[in-house]
Amino acid sequence: MARRANKQEFAVIGLGRFGTAVARTLLARGHTVLGIDRNREVVQPLSDELTEALILDATDEDALRSVDIALYDAVVVAINEDFEDELLTTLTLKGLGVKRVVGVASDERQKTILLKIGADEVVMPEHDSGERLGLLLSLPHLVERVALGQDHTIAEMRMPNAFTDRTVQEVNFTATYHVTLLMIKREGELIMSPGKDLLLYGDDLMVVIGGNDDVRRIAEVE
Repeated sequence: MARRANKQEFAVIGLGRFGTAVARTLLARGHTVLGIDRNREVVQPLSDELTEALILDATDEDALRSVDIALYDAVVVAINEDFEDELLTTLTLKGLGVKRVVGVASDERQKTILLKIGADEVVMPEHDSGERLGLLLSLPHLVERVALGQDHTIAEMRMPNAFTDRTVQEVNFTATYHVTLLMIKREGELIMSPGKDLLLYGDDLMVVIGGNDDVRRIAEVE
């Protein structure tokens, strides 16, 4: 598949409820999404919705190589109904050079095993929704997000380059981005309610609170 400018490209392997939620969230954020499942009945309803949907055995190295899987920005492996296949797929993806493989585990034991064999991240559906994972993947600055009801969010995110070496007052979080800066995490320390003269560093983490759309907008700042 040819790459498209100004978009990230993701592949989601395993189009059950969780995988489909991830794929739809990424697609809604404007990214290219390849959906993969070996079950034709699962793939066909999504064929007109996703950028591309393929019936494919993801444990087959040649099949994955044929779709240039290593070119994708991240691959989510959501084959959590068959842990052996998830292990084989994860190993195959890392062997093909995929730079970011996100696994899905049913329990802590599976999570530990997936991390040991090379998964870069592992989520658990009991604690993480597919929508949340899709949002985290599509917003590279976003580290963590906690919903406050339906309309508001607290989010921890990496400091955008646009804010680096500027003071809190110069960024003007409230007037410009309509969010409140709650704290800065810097070298293991917490700076609560940062003052207006605090200089922001590139390796800072910031925690903000605001409406869902406002938090998403600030997370997209480069």
